[in-house]
Amino acid sequence: MSYDKREEDVVTNLSNNAHIDDIVEQNLANPNRRRLMATGAGAAALSFMSLTGCGSSDSSSPAPVTPAPTPTTPPVGKVSALGFPAVSKSLADVVTVPPGYQASVLFRLGDPLNAATPDYRNDGTEPGASFEFRAGDHHDGMDYYGLSATGTRDANSSTRGLMCINHEALTPALLHANGVTLVSGVRTVPDECIKEMNAMGVAVVEIAKAANGTWSYVRNSSFNRRITTITDTILSGPAAGSSFMITKHSPNGTRTRGTANNCAHGTTPWGTYLACEENWAGYFRRVTAVDNPKRTAKELTSFARYGVAGNGREGWATATAADPNDTVFSRWNAERLGTSADGSDDFRNAPNTFGWNVEIDPYSPTSTPKKRTAMGRFAHEGAWVGKVTAGQPLVWYMGCDSRGEYIYKYVSNANWDPADATRGMAAGDKYLDDGKLYAARFNADGLGEWLELRFGVGNITSTNTTYAFANQADVLINARLAADAAGATKMDRPEWGAVDPFNGNVYITLTNNNSTLRSVALTDAANPRSYNDPRTNGTAQRGNPNGHIIRFAELNGSNTAVAFNWDIYLFGARAGTDPRTVNLSNLTAANDMSSPDGLWFGGNGILWIQTDDGAYTDVTNCMMLAAIPGQVRDGGPITVTNTDGTNTKAVTTYIGAASATTETNLRRFLVGPKEAEITGVTQTPDYRTMFVNIQHPGEDTAPNFTTRTYGSYWPDGGNARPRSATIVITRIDGGVIGV
Repeated sequence: MSYDKREEDVVTNLSNNAHIDDIVEQNLANPNRRRLMATGAGAAALSFMSLTGCGSSDSSSPAPVTPAPTPTTPPVGKVSALGFPAVSKSLADVVTVPPGYQASVLFRLGDPLNAATPDYRNDGTEPGASFEFRAGDHHDGMDYYGLSATGTRDANSSTRGLMCINHEALTPALLHANGVTLVSGVRTVPDECIKEMNAMGVAVVEIAKAANGTWSYVRNSSFNRRITTITDTILSGPAAGSSFMITKHSPNGTRTRGTANNCAHGTTPWGTYLACEENWAGYFRRVTAVDNPKRTAKELTSFARYGVAGNGREGWATATAADPNDTVFSRWNAERLGTSADGSDDFRNAPNTFGWNVEIDPYSPTSTPKKRTAMGRFAHEGAWVGKVTAGQPLVWYMGCDSRGEYIYKYVSNANWDPADATRGMAAGDKYLDDGKLYAARFNADGLGEWLELRFGVGNITSTNTTYAFANQADVLINARLAADAAGATKMDRPEWGAVDPFNGNVYITLTNNNSTLRSVALTDAANPRSYNDPRTNGTAQRGNPNGHIIRFAELNGSNTAVAFNWDIYLFGARAGTDPRTVNLSNLTAANDMSSPDGLWFGGNGILWIQTDDGAYTDVTNCMMLAAIPGQVRDGGPITVTNTDGTNTKAVTTYIGAASATTETNLRRFLVGPKEAEITGVTQTPDYRTMFVNIQHPGEDTAPNFTTRTYGSYWPDGGNARPRSATIVITRIDGGVIGV
């Protein structure tokens, strides 16, 4: 039951939505439409083991589009230059940071969250229930929430705070003494499944800085809690209580159990956390040969579009349950097993209760999480809040992490009232349960449109021949199908996003694509490369294996704009590859990278880029870079000529300023241990402490428990099993990170 995040995104978008090049002629030929779009109208500090610090070593004509809006007044302290030497690429089983920096492990898989829970033995023998009070697996998106000396919210505190940390997924073999127990496809040790279900979700943990500058987590804090796949959770917003949400657990469709596969995250202006449910569909068991004859055509269309089929990735639904009325394991079986017309006697509708943004209040440990259905259901990579202005709606930008999926935004109907900054989840009820959902169309002329996903608008109707929508709840639950109907643009695995605090530009990582979906013929303006990037052993890697980062600026800088300008800030590539077709950003040994994934802006304007790479791991482990990126439309158009030896296609695209991707403004800051993804980054408000997650070290190597041989031994060293962990990075002189 191996699991590789890089291979989990099964393509389910079989719509005929146009690629960008398919609509270029009509865009360029329609001056009325061009004018409309241009005006925006119409639409515990631990050992330093295995953490080290060491150093290393187009066309300029203007694009024929509306310029980006003038940057607004920036926050105090914008960084104008990076102040550290680039870290070299590395295949070592350590975390490497620049000279003058130090890193320590803060919070590892299995670390206890109260005094009653024993220290973690890291041998797989802990009972499943203990993980209700332990750090989970696969640390991912996270954020820091300041605490005052009296334990109240203090957004300016840089010495005490709460960390909300996503535990996205699992390396199941390393959680159990001798790996997963599986007999003829059945999980015969239920407690193993309980452990796994508890090891996913979210951790809220208090952390504090000592007088000597070291950080530790507070084991006995009253704020510490786990939200797991079993935790009772409220369904909130327009889809809550609809017939699509009825299950045996909640016959009125207003609650569900837990959250799963939380990848990136989001924040709110009122101090709560959004845990975003990404590739959740594979956890559900639905054997199509048995279940399909029992389901309606609409249900089958929805299942196919979201990939709900198969035996279930971890096999939880097969676990033997002592209780015949069990709902802990059976809820992962999405087959129609009961006799009711509405689904109140089984879990046929359970997949509809996953795929949402989940709001959690870190300051209220007894509060119940809420899934905010107005923000749409898909493979949520994260939700990044845009600029916050009193009297204006709030906006969140979101990616759907799979090849050929879409970029979305959510705009609140309520205008922001700063008085709501202290209202916690009640503010969430106001702003996150009532709003408009949009999907993005990227046009070949460098303009883009936001397409509203609303019942009755365009093809999102009850007469749609692919999927007949019933109401707005149906639209939100089947947001992918609604975006298909609206005509959104298929993208290359939209993952993390980040919003520049100075000019409001939005950055989205497009991590990679394969040769089937990104052949020469399928290149377009927003995805302009198809190439071979062979590994050092000569193995071909075709398509767009290295990915890129796209960015856009709302017209007139408005959160409610229905149009935007876009360009491509950065193309991933190996140093030394062809600058005309592959290395379009002219990357060097100091900043070459592949598969951008994690993305985060510090309030001082530094953009942090993290990688989840399978294409460049023959040369280096995954990494994190720092950048000072410029802004949309600071470069110009370029033409890329792609060829595979048989087919040739020239594509015009728009690229950021060449100066933004030189070593001066983009350089490697960190390289991780073996077989680990670098994902999740946040800082204290004074920018002097950084937290970074190291996810699934050693995941690609099958463990040998007899010889205690693993693909990594980080962070404990010796012959210890590897563990995901959060690390703390500081400058030895106590200064601001990155400058």
